[in-house]
Amino acid sequence: MNTTLEKLSPWLFTIGIFVLWEAACRFFNIDTFILPSPSETFAAMAQHWWPLMRHSFVTLWTTMAGFALAVAFGIVLGLIVGWSRTIYRGLYPVMIGFNCIPKVAVVPILIMWFGIGEVPAILTAFLISFFPIVVNVATGLATMEPELEDVLRALGARKLDIMLKVGIPRTQPYLFGSLKVAITLAFVGTVVSETVGANAGLGYQIALAGSSFQMPLVFAALLLLAVEGIAMYAVFAYIEVYFTRWAFRSSMSAAA
Repeated sequence: MNTTLEKLSPWLFTIGIFVLWEAACRFFNIDTFILPSPSETFAAMAQHWWPLMRHSFVTLWTTMAGFALAVAFGIVLGLIVGWSRTIYRGLYPVMIGFNCIPKVAVVPILIMWFGIGEVPAILTAFLISFFPIVVNVATGLATMEPELEDVLRALGARKLDIMLKVGIPRTQPYLFGSLKVAITLAFVGTVVSETVGANAGLGYQIALAGSSFQMPLVFAALLLLAVEGIAMYAVFAYIEVYFTRWAFRSSMSAAA
């Protein structure tokens, strides 16, 4: 019974939120311009389903392209940073400083360099999502127990052997945990770029609908964006459990 309730809880909570949202809009007679009800939002979604689907696909593929770049770059840089404490201490402040720069301030520069379109969105998704991957991979390597490394060296293992056979497998929980965070950030970066300068994507659709005061269409695009984010998060949560099941000692883990 508890297991069934646990599996149904996300759906029950989601339905409850929509019911409360609809009830509040009707009870307080909230104007559609301020907050459209779920029924109005879903009606707009049905009416404009083709443009929304087309823009959703653009946002999805640009996000995944930028995220793929972030994964490749983040893993390589994370391994380099975690390889040496000197490199770790040298590059870490630089990465923190870069991550503190609001990416919305970088988008106009990318648009000037690459023009309006999907390239700035891909690069923004990459820039905003690679940092958690780098930090987690580097942390997984840098926090290896010194006693374990000493024992492996005493057995004749070289630093490269320790990295390949112990260090990299040990970073898997850190890596897959960071991927779940990074994929949500990638969607944020894509939509930020699309709202500033693009000719397709959900961010573009939100900006276009907002400029014409079509608030139900704005919320319909936001819901589709949330669905895409939740779906990709769930995919990487499943991948995390599949590859790092040994790291989950309790069935109460939120990722399990």
